[in-house]
Amino acid sequence: MSSKGNPGLVAALTVAATLGGLLFGYDTAVISGVTGAITHNFVLPRHLAQADANFLSGLAISIALLGCVIGAGIAGPLSTRIGRRAGLLIAGALFFVSSIGAGYPEFFWSIFGATGYHALAPFLGYRVLGGMAIGMASMLAPMYIAEVAPPSSRGMLVTFQQIAIVVGITLVYFVNYAIQAGHTRAYLMTTAWRYMLASAAIPAALLIIFMLMVPETPRYLVLKDRDPEALALLKRLVGEAQAQPTLQQIKATLVQHTRPLLTFGSLVLVVGILLSVFQQIVGINAVLYYAPHMFENMGASTTQALWDSAIYSGVTMTVFTLIATFTVDRIGRKPLLIAGALIMAVAMIFLGFLFDRHLVSATAGPAGAAAGNGSSYLALAAVVVYILGFSFSWGPVVWVMLSEIFPNSIRGKAMSIAVAAQWIMNFIVSSTFPVMDGSSYLNARFNHGFAYWVYGICALLAAIFVMRFVPETKGRPLESIQELWHREGPDAGLVSKPAQR
Repeated sequence: MSSKGNPGLVAALTVAATLGGLLFGYDTAVISGVTGAITHNFVLPRHLAQADANFLSGLAISIALLGCVIGAGIAGPLSTRIGRRAGLLIAGALFFVSSIGAGYPEFFWSIFGATGYHALAPFLGYRVLGGMAIGMASMLAPMYIAEVAPPSSRGMLVTFQQIAIVVGITLVYFVNYAIQAGHTRAYLMTTAWRYMLASAAIPAALLIIFMLMVPETPRYLVLKDRDPEALALLKRLVGEAQAQPTLQQIKATLVQHTRPLLTFGSLVLVVGILLSVFQQIVGINAVLYYAPHMFENMGASTTQALWDSAIYSGVTMTVFTLIATFTVDRIGRKPLLIAGALIMAVAMIFLGFLFDRHLVSATAGPAGAAAGNGSSYLALAAVVVYILGFSFSWGPVVWVMLSEIFPNSIRGKAMSIAVAAQWIMNFIVSSTFPVMDGSSYLNARFNHGFAYWVYGICALLAAIFVMRFVPETKGRPLESIQELWHREGPDAGLVSKPAQR
């Protein structure tokens, strides 16, 4: 037994848990390849009025996000009742079923007449089920990692969650391209979309297999009065010398096992929720969900648009998320969040300026500029800068913060609320972008630039919020996090102040 623990074991457990993040990213991007097919197969045959057709199409594309809200909401209580590992196992099983079902929604349901566009109802049901799995995994994976990682490397290890997300995004862009390559657009409408959605069953199966092999976290074992098991695991994770002291720290913070949500004041919950909200209202998913479509608007073919999405969006996110991995425990959480927010603000405001001044023309999406217009390359550059700004900061670091800032005794409930808020805002941003970008009233005044002004201003507000309210958690043991939110006394108000650093 090593006196310094087993870094290899910690890394292996981290990789296993991050498969939950891979599913998150995979599902985020897989839908971008099938948006046209969903409309073609389930909406157009209904011959609805334009407004109704647009609403139904948007609902079918984004409804998984509502499932994510449900999944994130139940993940907290579930993680407390049956454990982090068991919760991830259930998430993997749900996602496996939903992936196959979304690709082939007629299966079984055809006996009830669910064929053709009538299969929309089971399709929506499977997408909601998949969203529940993603919502659960998005909360449980970083929690699992944070609870098995030593403080000195916890930030770096939790950023693996975001690396897994962007790897999932990049991977599925290439998978979608490979499925579609060499075929016509008609093939996408009839066959390829099924393979794209069903392909997510492969990483789901891997998550199930890995979760059957890993242990529970020490903190959950203590929560359930399984101290001997927790001590044995801590000896493997942090070494003989640190195992007993770490166990005592965990027991001290869990002496009441779980506490009321506002035990440490309301500010800790508000900060967690706003970190989630700002991560979404800076507009990242308005870019990711419509990536292939925006490249088509630049004149690319369907197949080429899928390839461009993989290169410009996926690779950029992957590279700059890796930068966060190696800097979050050196530079700290706050500097990265502030720098990233400012970069995103400049990029989005500049993009809005390009559209507002009619320097680029657009039909939909940030790169929907006329091919051959030199300013369209400035628009593309602004999008890339925006993505890199998000990728080294608000993408990975928010997950680090959410896994750290909540004291042990309220972490499950508080993190569940914060992640649910993230998915609610994700749905709002994803559903309002087409409304803003397609509004004749707004376009007459901003020429498709309004949405980007909004995202840029929100990014600026995010930087101010971090400067003023978010504490630095770099290097702190999870058991000392509650000191950041310590009440001034027994009669202190609900809103407490983070410790000055």
